Amino acid sequence: MANLKEIRNRITSVSSTMQITSAMKMVSAAKLKKAQDAITAMRPYAEKLTELLQNLSATLEGDAGGEYTTQRDIKKVLLVVVTSNRGLAGAFNTNAIKEAKSRSEFYAGKQVDVFAIGKKGNDVLSKTLPVVANYSTVFDDLTFDNVAKIADELMAKFVVGEYDKIELIYNQFKNAATQIVQTEQFLPLAALKTDVVVTPGDYIFEPSKEEIVLTLIPKSLKTQLYKGIRDSFASEHGARMTAMHKATDNATELRNQLKLTYNKARQAAITNEILEIVGGAEALKG
Repeated sequence: MANLKEIRNRITSVSSTMQITSAMKMVSAAKLKKAQDAITAMRPYAEKLTELLQNLSATLEGDAGGEYTTQRDIKKVLLVVVTSNRGLAGAFNTNAIKEAKSRSEFYAGKQVDVFAIGKKGNDVLSKTLPVVANYSTVFDDLTFDNVAKIADELMAKFVVGEYDKIELIYNQFKNAATQIVQTEQFLPLAALKTDVVVTPGDYIFEPSKEEIVLTLIPKSLKTQLYKGIRDSFASEHGARMTAMHKATDNATELRNQLKLTYNKARQAAITNEILEIVGGAEALKG
């Protein structure tokens, strides 16, 4: 009977776990809908802003990006790694952390620092790489203004020469089951010139085209960072929903197996008791 009690306790434990994973799945599903709508609505704006900046800068002569396009010998690199504050999201955090470690190996022999956005990335990467900042609280109030402050700090670090190159690593949201790790060059800006032929129009620019470009570049960088964090935020909930769905299915399967084992053990125990009673009765007759 002790064995039956142990199996019964395991069934209760697995059932409790199944209830927790099922609840977490539903919570992530609800949050995913809002996060997915936000990133889906933002992408056209971000793409159009980039297109506008490229088309406008293509009509200018010389360096249109100013201090944000300065190319230097790469000696100091900053990796902006976007992860989550919580786990239980499958390989979501692991993939971003692996990519960060891979990029640090790519820049072997150079100074590589980490700018963490998210607690999980900070906790793991701080063991092997220097972490200069950790903005894990940005997810508590994920707004453009809050992300813009982080972008301002990154741009200031590049302008003063603290870093020669800044890269952004995050999970791009594709769907609830698929997240793609992306590594984008944040600074210096890639060449804004394009091969697209821009037909000059009869436009009046106020202020000048140069000033418009220099105004759009910081806004474009802030939008790029905000889009990356928004992508990661949606990916986190998609990954957690998928992970909790699989965990719930596995818990259900395990519970069913334990119930079957329990019933077999209970039947065997009953059979043994019957055999003992019959054997005792036969012994008394003898």
